[in-house]
Amino acid sequence: MVSTNAAAPKRVNTPAPAGAWQTTPLHGPWADVSLFGRRWPGPGRPASPATVAAVGAAGVIAALSVPLDRGGVGWAITAVAGIAAMIAARVVPSRHAGPAPRVPWQPRSLGAERFGWSAATAALLSVGAVRAAGWLFVLCVLTALLTGALAVAGGRSGRGVALAALMAPFAGMRSLPWLARGASVLRRAGGGLRVTATVGVSVALLVVFGSLFVSADAAFAGLVASVVPDIDVATIARWIFVFCAAVFVLGGAAFLRASTPDMSGLDGPGNRRVARLEWAIPLSLLVLLFGLFVGVQLTVLFGGSRHVLDTDGLTYAQYARSGFWQLLVVTGLTLLVLAGAARWAPRETRTDRMLIRSVLGALAVLTLVIVASALHRMNVYSDTYGLTRMRVLVALCELWLGVVFLLVLVAGVRLRAPWLPQAVVAAGVLALLGLAAVNPDRLIADRNVTRYEQTHRIDTAYLSNLSADAVPALNRLDGSHRDCALEPINRRLDQHPDDWRGWSLGREEARDVLAKNPPAFSLTCRRLFGGDR
Repeated sequence: MVSTNAAAPKRVNTPAPAGAWQTTPLHGPWADVSLFGRRWPGPGRPASPATVAAVGAAGVIAALSVPLDRGGVGWAITAVAGIAAMIAARVVPSRHAGPAPRVPWQPRSLGAERFGWSAATAALLSVGAVRAAGWLFVLCVLTALLTGALAVAGGRSGRGVALAALMAPFAGMRSLPWLARGASVLRRAGGGLRVTATVGVSVALLVVFGSLFVSADAAFAGLVASVVPDIDVATIARWIFVFCAAVFVLGGAAFLRASTPDMSGLDGPGNRRVARLEWAIPLSLLVLLFGLFVGVQLTVLFGGSRHVLDTDGLTYAQYARSGFWQLLVVTGLTLLVLAGAARWAPRETRTDRMLIRSVLGALAVLTLVIVASALHRMNVYSDTYGLTRMRVLVALCELWLGVVFLLVLVAGVRLRAPWLPQAVVAAGVLALLGLAAVNPDRLIADRNVTRYEQTHRIDTAYLSNLSADAVPALNRLDGSHRDCALEPINRRLDQHPDDWRGWSLGREEARDVLAKNPPAFSLTCRRLFGGDR
């Protein structure tokens, strides 16, 4: 699938004018890579001065801004710096360098797609500045890696999206010698000395005048102390690690922008077709099975709690748990079946096209009913036993799959939907950002507090492990339940204060609430949590 090609054919480059940016091709194990049997030679010249400077500056900003142990505004600042670095990077560094050498995969403009995926990446990395839930921010960071890859590499088909995600780490590795070659050329041209002198003068001016201002005003000294971290071995190690990681990611993004593969050939249907009966008979039988199951599920959906209570030996927990995970797996597998059928089923004749629309459409519609059944089971279970993070996530996953099947139905109208893979990813991004807007930890706490007011049952130990986002909802409790739920959160906030890098609106609001009415850790809480804490 992916291989290096040390014996790549040599390029013939036109001699550049004296003093121009050299166009000597790169060499080494990562100079030429093959992906799915197609060459990915990369840029035909070292990184430009603008690229080296932009990636280096963004790496410094990331090192100073990113808190590794939490989300915060520093991640949003780094996202903006990274996007600015990609804008500042140029494939052709100078008007004296002449035209760039032509390669099989040329850079191409992605227009609105690139802008949209870049905005999605910035929005995902900015969630930590609003929400304190660490698990939610981790999901956003992982999704941002995919949207960032799509922003620089494109990819519209399913294989194109997968290839864009696959190319990202290889681009990071290939970018290191590419950037180093550009930095060495810049140094030989005297640019490195000028950059070093500029940085040195800037640091000297800031240190001299900053020290004078700090000694002149106590308020300004406090501001500087809150911004400038204590410099020790751990801080320096963190700076180096974050800088290297940022250069790896942003360098790979710049490398992809400088040699964006043309993946249009991956958008077409598969070359190997199966006969009409070879796919129609198995899927028609599957539709009949789905129809039988859905017929039973419709009685459950409209029967509601009466079905649960009237069924001998069936409790709410057994009803909700007995089939939810199986239905979730069925939904995912059905999506794979639809994708395979859409790719390999013949569509040359009108009969073929009608058969595809009818069979796959029926399967998609029946699967939507199964999605509704799974969501109904989870809703019954959550109403009875309370809401948790896992239950929120699986419900969101089912909702996303439901949207995907609706998109499949729309795509089946014309039997050609090059927009579908990117729409599926975009739906996932919107679902995740929507979850952040809903504020899941606060929603969980609010639902459980409301349930406590109705049933006088509550899992205080679980609620105490929620993030600071849940504090306003947990503040509705009274007595020992409030103290036991909020004291661990309050203690974590005290033990891990935020500096400017890790500032989060959720943690700031929680601190304001807890400062007005601090919780107390009582003997009841000790018994609840099993001893001293």
